[in-house]
Amino acid sequence: MNQWLKKKLARLKEYSFMIILTILLAALVFAFFFNMIVYNIYPGEAGVFWSRFFGGTNISYIYHEGIHFILPWDKMYIYNIRIQEIKPEMDVLTKNGLQVHIKLSIRYAPESKLLGVLHQQVGFDYANKVIIPEIEAVLREIIGTLNAEEVYTSGRKLIVEAINQAIEQIAQRYINIDDVLVRSIILPDEVAESIRSKIKEKHRAEAHTYIIQREKKEAERKRIEAEGIRDHLNIISSSKFDKSSNFDKEHFLNWQGIKATENLANSQNAKIIIIGSGKNGLPLILNTETSENK
Repeated sequence: MNQWLKKKLARLKEYSFMIILTILLAALVFAFFFNMIVYNIYPGEAGVFWSRFFGGTNISYIYHEGIHFILPWDKMYIYNIRIQEIKPEMDVLTKNGLQVHIKLSIRYAPESKLLGVLHQQVGFDYANKVIIPEIEAVLREIIGTLNAEEVYTSGRKLIVEAINQAIEQIAQRYINIDDVLVRSIILPDEVAESIRSKIKEKHRAEAHTYIIQREKKEAERKRIEAEGIRDHLNIISSSKFDKSSNFDKEHFLNWQGIKATENLANSQNAKIIIIGSGKNGLPLILNTETSENK
């Protein structure tokens, strides 16, 4: 047994150089082809496998997060399957030939289960090949039927409806559209100034209408108040005061003076009350004393 082991060790020593060289060459080959053999798929990503000799793109299976090993002559295509955003801008002509500049924000993500079909039919640049052209086409079509002012006012609803139709078309290309936002619609300067002027005039007209309605209500209030005062004075003037009555004209005016003084005293404003010099001490303005009483 010892003799056999010694022979093996001696033989290994004879071929040790070749063995070490072979290991080094294998390590170099592995290092050279490392990026073609080992694929890391990180969170929010998915992979599509392509085989050089066995059928090309594998559309039935999607590679998910983790480390994957393939043969160096095959290939793995890694896609971002998170919600992404693009902000395209486009110039569109209106019905009357004016140019409108539109800024959009589009949030999208590929359909992960159909990623192999998307890769086979469209490829990595699907946003510029499918999403933007589809939305741009419907915007050009709908805005081409509107005037510049309509685009800024009532046309927004039609634009949103057209974008929703485009989203349905894009969904047929294995892409999910989360939302499409119109960030801004920039009109030609002369059109924008015209719209601003119309809006200002509209607000002025509404303010004028409000003032007229307010003045009408105030006039109605004053008319009702005047009728009340008139009726009040008519009742007083038609009353018969005589000395045999317990409540004659002098007592009525004294009562009015007391009421006015009480209201004045209860007021929250700073005041000086000058009490009359008559026998009842009422304010001078309501002093009911006559020359006969003096």
